[in-house]
Amino acid sequence: MRKSFPYRDYIPAVGMVVSLFVVYLLTMAPGLTWANESSDGGDLITAAAVGGVAHPTGYPVYLFISRLFQLLPVGTLAFRTNLLSAFAAILTSLMIYRLVNKLVAPGNGAKISGMVSALAFGLAPLIWSQAVVTEVYTLHALFVIAILYQSSDHLIMQLPGKWLNVLSGLVFGLGMGNHLTTVLLFPVLIFSVFPSEKWRLDWRTIFQRLLWMGIGLLAYISLPLRAASLPKLNWGNPVTPQNFIWLVSGKLYHRQIFDLSPQDVWLRIRSVADMLIDQFGIVGLVVGLFGLIVFYQPTRLYLNTIWTAFIFIFFAIGYATFDSYMYLMPVFLCFAIWIGIGVDGLTDMLNHRFQKIGSVIGLLVLLSLFFQAGRHWSTVDASRDMRAEQFGKTVMLQAPVDAIVFAEGDKAIFTLWYFHYALHERRDLIVIATDLLHFDWYQESLQINYPQLNLPLPSPFDSTVIAANPGRPACQVEFIDEMKLSCQPAELP
Repeated sequence: MRKSFPYRDYIPAVGMVVSLFVVYLLTMAPGLTWANESSDGGDLITAAAVGGVAHPTGYPVYLFISRLFQLLPVGTLAFRTNLLSAFAAILTSLMIYRLVNKLVAPGNGAKISGMVSALAFGLAPLIWSQAVVTEVYTLHALFVIAILYQSSDHLIMQLPGKWLNVLSGLVFGLGMGNHLTTVLLFPVLIFSVFPSEKWRLDWRTIFQRLLWMGIGLLAYISLPLRAASLPKLNWGNPVTPQNFIWLVSGKLYHRQIFDLSPQDVWLRIRSVADMLIDQFGIVGLVVGLFGLIVFYQPTRLYLNTIWTAFIFIFFAIGYATFDSYMYLMPVFLCFAIWIGIGVDGLTDMLNHRFQKIGSVIGLLVLLSLFFQAGRHWSTVDASRDMRAEQFGKTVMLQAPVDAIVFAEGDKAIFTLWYFHYALHERRDLIVIATDLLHFDWYQESLQINYPQLNLPLPSPFDSTVIAANPGRPACQVEFIDEMKLSCQPAELP
């Protein structure tokens, strides 16, 4: 009797991982980039590199992990940080494959369904766009799928209750340490403590999970510790309770929550539907709806994915920022799971009526996904976006010696921080973010970073700073549609 290949079961998963890695590597930004709404990248890379504090809400878990990737002996500092996004997206896809594989009936059909589901997520243009740049969102997706996986019936039956509580609570807390919107999944953490037969709270289990969640949240303690070392980049200087709460709560953005007119809300609801089609195509959309509606089963996973999709759609619609659609990533993750379930259900249904015809369903959906990937390739490709690199190098080259450089806008500010603080270029310059000059913590940071700078207090402005430092040239720089750089010579004493 012929023995089966011992590693045959791993071939689909390995093929999926290799495919995504190649696609991501070919389209990854080789350095700092503004592609795919990633202007925050300069801030995140710099904060990780100098042991500093990133913009609210601080992202302590992301900073720690990204620093580990920055130690890799390949490419530029920015490229190494970009690799974290790709790694998180691939690992998320692998967990989706595993989850769907265990959810549906065992056999080759389960592997095909799992692979379709994983590739549906990994090749969705929004996920793909964030997997090739520096941002926090693919790591956020990884924590979301980890939380959903731990709450599935499969893992609940496989893992002893004590260790499941430790793992569930700890992962949830660390997930919040990466992105605070993880708190929207709190019902998922609690819902899985109910026995499947009856609705009865297990208070001991809840206490254990909350305890380990609190331990995971201790990651935020690293922020005041980082700030205490007086790093070059120190958002909020969270060494006092007031500053810590300002940073971690994201108070800077509170006024943008649900600050929309009814007309804007309706437009955003329509855009969510349009984005679903854009991510998966008509074929993927139909198959996913079959998985959600036709093949619905009252399992923990179904209920948890429905909640996840609903609450993140609600948040993305209500958060009045230009890039709030990024918060739809967990929604597309859930829809990718439903696509895998839909493929398995349709295959089984058609096989009962038309022998062997059902087996082509998975192939057709895969071909549809590959067609979608080809259509979106140029849109998400960040490998040729050199705008940020060229911008930073131009300022570093053209700024006069000992100049004060006033940068305006996230693109200009974060890019110059990357070149000046992370890459240690042009140490003679004084880089000032004009958008932050009114914050006390930023004024303190400037005085620490540049003790030679005369900073007129309590309300410094560009003109008053220039007047207080007559021996230094001054430059104004920003990037909106194009670079704007203007410099004036030093004023005579």
